Amino acid sequence: MTFPPRPTEPQLLRTLKLLFRPTDYLDDYGKRFGDCFAIGSSERGFVYINHPTAIQKIFTAPAEQFESGRGNGVLRFLLGDNSLVLLDGESHQRQRKLLMPPFHGERLRTYQHLICEITQQVTEQLTVGKTFRVRPIMQEITLRVILQAVFGLTEGDRYAKLRGLLTTVLDSVSSPISSSLLFFRFLQKDWGPLSPWGRFLRLKAEVDQLLCDEIQERQKQEKLDGDDILTLLLSARDENGEPMTLLELRDELMTLLVAGHETTASALTWAFYWVHSLPEVQDKLRFELSNLGDNPDLSEISRLPYLNAVCLETLRIYPVAVMAFARILKSEMELLGYKFRANTALGPCIYLLHRREDLYPEADKFKPERFLERQYSPYEFIPFGGGNRRCIGMALAMLEMKLVLASILSNFQLELINSRPLKPVRRGLTLAAPNSFKMRVSSRH
Repeated sequence: MTFPPRPTEPQLLRTLKLLFRPTDYLDDYGKRFGDCFAIGSSERGFVYINHPTAIQKIFTAPAEQFESGRGNGVLRFLLGDNSLVLLDGESHQRQRKLLMPPFHGERLRTYQHLICEITQQVTEQLTVGKTFRVRPIMQEITLRVILQAVFGLTEGDRYAKLRGLLTTVLDSVSSPISSSLLFFRFLQKDWGPLSPWGRFLRLKAEVDQLLCDEIQERQKQEKLDGDDILTLLLSARDENGEPMTLLELRDELMTLLVAGHETTASALTWAFYWVHSLPEVQDKLRFELSNLGDNPDLSEISRLPYLNAVCLETLRIYPVAVMAFARILKSEMELLGYKFRANTALGPCIYLLHRREDLYPEADKFKPERFLERQYSPYEFIPFGGGNRRCIGMALAMLEMKLVLASILSNFQLELINSRPLKPVRRGLTLAAPNSFKMRVSSRH
């Protein structure tokens, strides 16, 4: 069969719409073209795919059929050449194996008290009767959690600098206008420290240096006895007994720092919006939390069914990443009756998959109950991607969402300032609630 349908609008207009009105872009083309559509030529095109059977075939195909690292090349400027998301083959398997242990099992449970303590510290600043911007609060919580989980850092000059610099680096390419630097390569020119790209490069270099300084300082220690992720990575050895190099460690730490707080902050911001937009959702959630008593076991909180459903529905309706990592074919593959040639990039579209009416009736409505009534397969619900590229921080992100939401709802009564529907905006390569979104503290418990 011929190549899938494709939009006929000029490329510049398409790119501008994707940049400034990303959900309209996807909604319009999803309605027009259905299960898949293509951008670009049939030789080196990019194909959006939102059918679960096709996504299953992509996620379960042998990893060597794709160049997934090359498909993520747009992230190289931020994460570095040695980041897990930019690797393929044996190097990808090696790094993934070294990075997995801190994010699972007993190790994950050690972060529970940390998350709740930091949430309490950050929300101490909230005052009854006063409004606050939601995202900066969520970002402060998730940044502190990831800095402490990754480095064990809670204070000191390097910690303070990293906190400030990371936020500044990410904010420098976060607005729809500054995000254009990521979509138009010709704008990626260093015309000095006052130019947008030049400023970004200098900020990124400062972060890189701070990370390298921290790694080298730890490497000189005679005994590695911390329980933070950096300590675990410094102690880790591959099958040949080799440790990770300085540059590998630096790029993986940058990946964890960026992916480990930006995305979770966005998801939490949406969760507070939805819970407070729908009184029946808030009532059910507060009732479930109230049944835990005054000093609940934190593991009990993470197992609450309705809280879990609220978090899953938050990740469904406006996923932070609209696409799973693209896979570039190394050999021909047939999907949905189409034969795709080598060098075609296949992009499982999280946003459009999560909007399918056959999977999610009334898909534009926030209905946590759908996750209590049905078990979705890992090809129908994919907020963290899938296959050998599924996000390694998924369990930590879910734990953090649940504990932060439960902690704040148990200590504060919040309210929306107005009832206008909130629409997602571009934040770099992701979607987020507008940074201007505010709430008011009506009381403290």
